[in-house]
Amino acid sequence: MSAGAFLALAAACGLGALAALRWRRRREMRRLQTLANLLSALREDDFSIRAIEARRGDPLGDALVEANLLADAMAAQRREALEATALLRTVMEEIDVAVLAFDDEGRVRLANRAAERLLSIPVFQLLGSPATEVGAESLLRDGPGTIDRAFPGGAGRFGVRRTTFRERGRPMRLVVVTNLGDLLREEERTAWLRLIRVLGHEMGNSLGPIRSIAESLESRARRAPHPDPAVREDLERGLTVVRERAASLARFLEGYTRLARLPKPSPGVVAVATWIHDAASLERRVPIEIAGGPDVRLRGDRDQLDPMLINLIRNAAEASLETGGAVRLAWVLSGNVVEVRVEDDGPGLADPSNLFVPFFTTKPGGSGIGLVLARQIAEAHGGSLALENRRDTAGCVAKVRLPV
Repeated sequence: MSAGAFLALAAACGLGALAALRWRRRREMRRLQTLANLLSALREDDFSIRAIEARRGDPLGDALVEANLLADAMAAQRREALEATALLRTVMEEIDVAVLAFDDEGRVRLANRAAERLLSIPVFQLLGSPATEVGAESLLRDGPGTIDRAFPGGAGRFGVRRTTFRERGRPMRLVVVTNLGDLLREEERTAWLRLIRVLGHEMGNSLGPIRSIAESLESRARRAPHPDPAVREDLERGLTVVRERAASLARFLEGYTRLARLPKPSPGVVAVATWIHDAASLERRVPIEIAGGPDVRLRGDRDQLDPMLINLIRNAAEASLETGGAVRLAWVLSGNVVEVRVEDDGPGLADPSNLFVPFFTTKPGGSGIGLVLARQIAEAHGGSLALENRRDTAGCVAKVRLPV
């Protein structure tokens, strides 16, 4: 081979080697850039990127394989965290316990639907608001345990539990509020229903024969009257009293068995204004003043809501009859709750503690079932019923709160 040919071959080999080195360098730079992009995506919580040229056999290839495996592991952890968070949010929304979290500045950072109902403020308005502006400052100030408070969403006895945690390095206070009054009323209602069932069964078995025997004796006395007019009159009067009192007691028990047989509401759309005007139109004994309210609708069972409101209006009318006063109706919307108010000009409540006790009544001939049944209907619709004396003047106000 001539010297010229050798030099040409050497130059060609050198150029080929140089081209191979450049190609290899570009390939390694591309793989390094892929690794950098993959790590950057992981830092930004993007787990969708993978390295295609991840192969075992060299250090950079091993690094790409491990980066892909790390992305798979982090994606699985992220998916599990999202599922756990979704489950936690679902549980928080469904439980009937108010859950609130406050930051170190006293602002609401977390709230569920029960907290929304308790404070009568939508969740989107609660978040970021100071506790002092949403009526929750007492939850941060008082010690844990049982407290008696009047919140916008209801008054009564509440159990409060507090703990602390950190979120993104910031200290947070978690407050859990349980309405003990609802739990106690539910237990009380269950106990009364059991008692009513027992009384209704036992007394019903006796009242039927008593009425039947009294009617038979009356019929026999009419067919074969006693010769002595005085004895005959006493006999007829006594049998009539027995029959009438047995029938009255049977009606009394039938009223109470309605508590045990109250079905679940069949909700439909209820226009509040129409509902209130319809109920008010049935009361003619005293003037009914309707102050009005917002155009709002709720989901409820008119077959149950009607007798509840009619009973409250009738009670207010009977109280106002004693003083020659009137009855006023109004409704307001607070958050996602509508409050219907029934005010009277009567003498007021002498003993509010017995209002919702079955069998207790201050009315002659009353059964003591009206208010108990009314509160049961309100609570079956996710609401509440409260009665209290008016603060500015004599009289009473009934407040029915129902979710819209």
